[in-house]
Amino acid sequence: MSGGRPQPDPGTYDDLDLLDPRLHADYDLTAYWRHLRAHDPVRRHAGFWSVTRHADVLAAVRDTETFTSLKGNMLRTLLRGHDPGAGRMIVVTDGPRHAVLRRLLTPGFGPRTLGPITRSIEAATRDLLGGLVRRGGGDFVEEVAAQVPLRAICELLGVPERDRQRVLELTGRAMLGESGTDKPGAEARIAQSEILLYYTRLAAERRDAPGDDVISLLVSADLTEEEVLLNCYNLIIGGDETARLAMAGGVLALAEHDKEWTRLRADPGLVEPAAEEILRWTTPAAHVGRTAVRDTELGGRAIAAGDVVALWTVSANRDEAVFDDPDTFDIGRRPNRHLTFGHGPHFCLGAQLARAELRALLAELRATVSSIEVTGPVTWLPSNFIRGVASLPVALA
Repeated sequence: MSGGRPQPDPGTYDDLDLLDPRLHADYDLTAYWRHLRAHDPVRRHAGFWSVTRHADVLAAVRDTETFTSLKGNMLRTLLRGHDPGAGRMIVVTDGPRHAVLRRLLTPGFGPRTLGPITRSIEAATRDLLGGLVRRGGGDFVEEVAAQVPLRAICELLGVPERDRQRVLELTGRAMLGESGTDKPGAEARIAQSEILLYYTRLAAERRDAPGDDVISLLVSADLTEEEVLLNCYNLIIGGDETARLAMAGGVLALAEHDKEWTRLRADPGLVEPAAEEILRWTTPAAHVGRTAVRDTELGGRAIAAGDVVALWTVSANRDEAVFDDPDTFDIGRRPNRHLTFGHGPHFCLGAQLARAELRALLAELRATVSSIEVTGPVTWLPSNFIRGVASLPVALA
């Protein structure tokens, strides 16, 4: 997924700073990851290890007794030494506590809940995409990809209809970073505080009058108010980012690969494998962070207790040992053993929701759109953690 970005000069590989958010926005690192997989698949950097092969990433995410998420799951927090949600938010817990939180939240993502939400997703996608088509185009991220996942999360959390527009606006602002960085700006921090205050009030309402939503599941359990809020916030941000970035990156990929767009339009049976290929191709979470609990070995390298490990999913999803012709966008790819949703105990709870959102988009695109054209510069998120396009101007006909 290059979007017209250059690749770094191989002569600079040893000097690349993977912590620099602008590196990931300004360059297509496909060739760099290929180089690491072939020559240095578990590479030591200043302060952390980079793991780039599928087999090694898979081994590490499966082994939560050796590689823990308790100190954080992204480089930005791990290198600071802690995550404020550690031990209380599902993505940064392990062991029995993680199992308790997962059992608590799983019913909120089951077929009984997701059935009605999927129908709402389909209706929202039809409405938003139809508006974009009628206008001849616009910024696909702002007008479609940023809207559908947030609407779905509002339904999942039981946000009343009267509050949804406000919550959508706040959540969008909460994701705005400082220019050129992956750190939240002042406006984002204010919006984050307002979101937490809103969900504090909503959680109090659910304690008095529980419903069938995820917040009701959380407040009915033996959790502190802070644990309820942290897990709500995690679901909001996590539930938005994967789907938003995959949807936008998927449309960009279809615009850049006319042959695959033609295949999709001709065959509705390709909607499901196309969604999986988009998830592999876009890989919205570039890495998963872990900390070694004890001395161990990974990919033939000795990892010491306390070492920070970055498991680069973006590289694992292009591993030649697992995927035939991995740098080709193939919407009929089967099998497709991508690690976009993780694996093992931390497999993403919202995977089926994100899949439903992508499938709804692809089905509506093939039914109502004949051509996709990128009409202006594509901008990329400056982040070493989340990966994808920040704006995508398109013309749809």
